[in-house]
Amino acid sequence: MNRYRANPRLLPLLLAGLAMLGPFSIDTFFPAFGRMEHDFSIGAVAMQQTLSIYLGAFAVMSLLHGPLSDAYGRRGVIFYALLLYLCATIGCALAPSFHWLLAFRMLQGMSAGAGVIVGRAIIRDQYSGADAQRLMSQVTLIFGAAPALAPMVGGWILYFAGWRWIFWALTGLTVLLLLTSLLALPETHPRQRRTPIDLRHLRRTYGLIASDTRLMLLSGAAAFNFGALFLYIASAPVVVLGLLHLNERQFPWLFLPTIGGMTLGAGLSGRLAGRLSAARTVTLGYGLIFGGAALALLLNSFLQPMVPWFVLPIGIGGMGVSLAFPTLTLLMLDRFPAVRGAAASVQAAMSIAASTLIGGLLSPMASDNGMSLALGSLGLSSCGLVCWLLYRRITPHIALEVVPATQAAGITSASVAEPR
Repeated sequence: MNRYRANPRLLPLLLAGLAMLGPFSIDTFFPAFGRMEHDFSIGAVAMQQTLSIYLGAFAVMSLLHGPLSDAYGRRGVIFYALLLYLCATIGCALAPSFHWLLAFRMLQGMSAGAGVIVGRAIIRDQYSGADAQRLMSQVTLIFGAAPALAPMVGGWILYFAGWRWIFWALTGLTVLLLLTSLLALPETHPRQRRTPIDLRHLRRTYGLIASDTRLMLLSGAAAFNFGALFLYIASAPVVVLGLLHLNERQFPWLFLPTIGGMTLGAGLSGRLAGRLSAARTVTLGYGLIFGGAALALLLNSFLQPMVPWFVLPIGIGGMGVSLAFPTLTLLMLDRFPAVRGAAASVQAAMSIAASTLIGGLLSPMASDNGMSLALGSLGLSSCGLVCWLLYRRITPHIALEVVPATQAAGITSASVAEPR
């Protein structure tokens, strides 16, 4: 019997905090790039490796966190991942050289994704229907603010102390999450429902998931939607310091509207749970996304980038992204109810792969002016809409609520219990 019970008030905060480790590990030290380059006597290209090696490790391990939780339980995977992340973050704070910093950044990437991936599986293990959408919306509300909040936190830490204190702040957050998880995180995946893990079994499971067209379309829609927002986040240093001509402590001008929009969207998603169908909720989200994109194109056609008008469309788009995301995620997880951890891993891998390409390729090409950013964001949103429309085309009847796990289409526990 599991002696740790889910606290309806604490669980959203805990799962959101766990999910925030990933974006905080990426974005918090953006404002410190210049100082770190000076301290380690490296150039901007070398500094970019701190992101590349982190994202590469994150992407690879994102395919393993879910299956590990399917095999050994949700709680243990999160706990040991937090321990590894804690050691890696302390290593980053104490790194004597750039090569040591890269090594510890790789360990951070290997462990940071467990919270967001396994956390989504925990939500779907514990709740169904409108209750699952409400909890996912609460987590999205908090988690969605992380990529926008992180550079602001980093900028203020840098203002009062050196860049190493950014990693000490992450260390403190990790200790808090570790203690809270140890005391209050429930085990929602009992032994009798666990599936064994080995290379043949893992290959077969991922083969089945990858061949599921509906799951891949839902994951693609979520990844492209967030990618349209992440384009602005990845371009933040250029946008804030270059296009808007602000200083390193004025990142809130870009990120507060983003946070506000995502908070409103996630809150609206929770209120609509059980009232609107999945199809109408996501459609409403896309209406806001494209409304923000149209406004961005219009304003950039006639005005030079400046606050507040430049950031207003980003907030509207963020509202649409966070409104649609909980429903898209729950529909995706219900495709494979027996191996939700593996399904969540696939979604996370697709999202991080898209973010890596956007941050490494699209952002440098589009961040030189406001119109390019608006067009790039519109293109990514359009790709997400195409994925959603294709999903709707091959799924003519969507339940009025998110489909309960016991009724979800997809493989059963028996079909994945033993490798063949």
